[in-house]
Amino acid sequence: MASPTKNGNPPAQIPKSIKFLFGGTAGMAATLFVQPLDLVKNRMQLSGEGGAKRQYKTSFHALRSIIANEGLFAVYTGLSAGLFRQATYTTTRLGIYTSLFEYATRDGKNPSFTMKALIGCTAGGIGAFVGTPAEISLIRMTADGRVPLAERRGYKNVFNAIYRISNEEGVATLWRGCWPTVARAMVVNAAQLASYSQAKEILKNTGYFAEGLFLHFCASMVSGLITTFFSMPVDIAKTRVQNMKVIDGKPEYKGAIDVVVKVMRNEGMFSLWKGFTPYYARLGPHTVLTFIFLEQMNKNYKKLVLHDESSGGGGL
Repeated sequence: MASPTKNGNPPAQIPKSIKFLFGGTAGMAATLFVQPLDLVKNRMQLSGEGGAKRQYKTSFHALRSIIANEGLFAVYTGLSAGLFRQATYTTTRLGIYTSLFEYATRDGKNPSFTMKALIGCTAGGIGAFVGTPAEISLIRMTADGRVPLAERRGYKNVFNAIYRISNEEGVATLWRGCWPTVARAMVVNAAQLASYSQAKEILKNTGYFAEGLFLHFCASMVSGLITTFFSMPVDIAKTRVQNMKVIDGKPEYKGAIDVVVKVMRNEGMFSLWKGFTPYYARLGPHTVLTFIFLEQMNKNYKKLVLHDESSGGGGL
């Protein structure tokens, strides 16, 4: 239950449809800034696949190579898929999370950390299922430039990718790697959304942080670091399953567990965290920007539309 206003009445709540809209819009706005890092992360995770020589030594080497070999604007390859992913996945997960968070708030007291994590898991899993077609399109489009021209898939945009995948490989292929995608999203959202809410509470309780951009920034960076560590092994499994080709009816991997086993055996255990720098460099700012955009949209909607002058974005 929300805290009462000055006149004793409970404040009006942001409609659920608006929460979903703000969630997707915030994610899409953040993607415009971090798409190059997503590209580098995916290329790093696919480097060394199948026992081949690693194409990139470091994240900076990958970025330099991509620009040198494919051109400056190649760093935004797959942007349409990245935006569509946010429009589907992030709209769903943040909309569900903020709605469930509000429902679980009682007498002005926020849910426990365990409840936040459970809500995050639920929101992330549902969002990931909805966003898998965009996810697989993004993985393939960002990976295309690493192979010879004759072997590239050459998708023009996300809608062309979805059409061709469903037409050439079957509609079910759009959900290939769905379960590792869902598992990753549950880990990411349990860690990201719960740790963001918890970090924000802890920082505010120190007395050194007031509600505002700096608090959102610090809470987001803490959340991004925790999320990166726990989600990377699942993410590399997801990336390779969704990028794999089926040759003569035989897929490169049997599933996510097969990816993890082969990576550990052929590339070493720490390869499960390959691309940690671009992953965090992408996830950290993306988390920061998404939550900042979301908080500001919520805050301004409450102020301008609901005429609620209380501080805070409300909902996270």
